[in-house]
Amino acid sequence: MATLQHLLRWSSPLRAVASRCMHTQPTTTAAALELIRSQPSQYVVASFVGKKYILTPRDVLTVPLLKDVQVGDVLKLDEIHELGSREYTLRGSPTIPASKVQVEATVVEHTKGSMEIKFKKKRRKGYQKTIKHKHPFTRLRIGDIVIDPAAPPASPESS
Repeated sequence: MATLQHLLRWSSPLRAVASRCMHTQPTTTAAALELIRSQPSQYVVASFVGKKYILTPRDVLTVPLLKDVQVGDVLKLDEIHELGSREYTLRGSPTIPASKVQVEATVVEHTKGSMEIKFKKKRRKGYQKTIKHKHPFTRLRIGDIVIDPAAPPASPESS
C-alpha cells in the first residue's frame, strides 16, 4: 500500500508536466501538413539519381552528370521520403504522394570535379602509366517546397 502512494506521489508531477506541453500531436495527415506549413522553414528527404539527399529551399545540389537536361531546365522531384520542420516530421511509406508535396530543381550548370590521377606500374618491366580525368557533374538549385498545392494558402490575419 505504501508503494502505491509512493508511486502516485512521484507520478503526479510528471502528469502535470505532460499537460503543460504547448504542442499537440497531429491526428491526421492534413493536420500534420498544416503544422509543417506553419513553421518558418521546411526540409525534405528526396531520392535523386539513386541517392537520398536532405534538401531545403535554395540549396545547391551536385549530382553525377545528367546527359539529357540543359541549363535552365526545371526538374520535379517525385520521390520524397520525408517532409519536416523544426517541430514536426512526416514520413512516407515509402514515399509521400506528389499531390501532397511538390519540390522543383533548376539546372544551374554542368561542371567537372577536381583532377583525379591514377598511376599504374608493373615492377621490373618498365611499364608506367598516368591516367588523369575529371568526373562530370550537374548542379541543381532547389526551389520552394510547396506543401499540399491543392489547398488554398492560409492568409495571415492582420490585427
